[in-house]
Amino acid sequence: MFKKILIANRGEIALRVIRTCKEMGIKTVAVYSTADAESLHVKFADEAVCIGPAPSSDSYLKMSNIIAAAEITNADAIHPGYGFLSENAKFSKLCEEHEIKFIGATAEMIDKMGDKASAKSTMIAAGVPCIPGSEGIIADFEECEKLADEAGYPVMLKATAGGGGKGMRAVWKKEDLRDAWDSARMESKAAFGNDGMYLEKLIEEPRHIEIQIVGDSFGKACHLSERDCSVQRRHQKLTEETPSPFMTDELREKMGEAAVNAAEYIKYEGAGTVEFLVDKHRNFYFMEMNTRIQVEHPITEEVVNYDLIREQILVAAGVPVSGKNYYPNLHSIECRINAEDPYNGFRPSPGKITTFHAPGGHGIRLDTHVYSGYMIPPNYDSMIAKLIVTAQTREEAINKMKRALDEFVIEGVKTTIPFHRQLMDHPDYIAGNYTTKFMEGFEMEA
Repeated sequence: MFKKILIANRGEIALRVIRTCKEMGIKTVAVYSTADAESLHVKFADEAVCIGPAPSSDSYLKMSNIIAAAEITNADAIHPGYGFLSENAKFSKLCEEHEIKFIGATAEMIDKMGDKASAKSTMIAAGVPCIPGSEGIIADFEECEKLADEAGYPVMLKATAGGGGKGMRAVWKKEDLRDAWDSARMESKAAFGNDGMYLEKLIEEPRHIEIQIVGDSFGKACHLSERDCSVQRRHQKLTEETPSPFMTDELREKMGEAAVNAAEYIKYEGAGTVEFLVDKHRNFYFMEMNTRIQVEHPITEEVVNYDLIREQILVAAGVPVSGKNYYPNLHSIECRINAEDPYNGFRPSPGKITTFHAPGGHGIRLDTHVYSGYMIPPNYDSMIAKLIVTAQTREEAINKMKRALDEFVIEGVKTTIPFHRQLMDHPDYIAGNYTTKFMEGFEMEA
């Protein structure tokens, strides 16, 4: 087992990893930028190393600084959390070259699954259902036009190196394809330095449902059922739940089997998710694979009583998975609490938290790195907390979340707490009748 793990991340996920490490008797090293010196992950780690100024390009994305921090503290493993370098093949390889265990996927695996076109061809070979469309990067507009005609409109153009909704365009009719092609490529080139595009049939009334998997170094994998992530704004998840209100036992078996087949086909090692789009007829199609822990992993932990960070560490240390699949026996909902103003287009709201009161009680979990007096820097993602509730039924979980949100007080900055409180009262959400288009018709009440 590892003696000391450096957490190459910040905020609540860094603190989350530190907590599990301490329970396992493993020493921890926090890294931080000058903007994060007062974050709780810095205060609770055994050691802390400043790796640069506030911009992430000079700190959390600076591979040489993180490797140097691991070497001077004698860390024998690095946990990347999510975001930043968690799915960076070069960083995974760099860790290997410095004989530091990267607690995540290998460089080869990240390359194979990180590129959407490559991932799709791999999944087709593995027998996993995929959305009709191009099997690789589209050569030119003429090929794009031909593929769109074959798949049938509507279609979705996607940047092969994309993420966060960038380089994506829905095209409903042939006359709009040229403009979408040009603008998506331009946006992708600016954001990722890569204008490669692929095309898929647009799934109508889609649900975004992902399957959590864990694979070991012996080629064995298991799944931990699904999470419904369909409530999104501009392709950014806002809340998640498990089990999905759209799921049936038969569909869960099929999707779980497909996810395990995908993981074992590529001999995946570590925690990851296989993400699917599910249409209104409950046909499911592979969308992408995330080769890291997810923001929303706590709801899975709560319904199957399973520490996913601990399992990541064990698998990285060479311990085999049990091979058993896990199914939810409770209901859990997560609300992402962002420092954003939901009454003004979810505009970021960095600044000093003047009052902070956390909700409590049975079935309430709060993952956060902030507190009263904490200064939220403007340099990073706006998520400052994750509120997770767990109950016997979905109805009980929604009522519990309402109560917890009512108790949750953050002053000094704007947050998404009022949005989530209104969401929990929305008739379509209560009925479980929502798709990835849900937010297009949602308006905040004054």
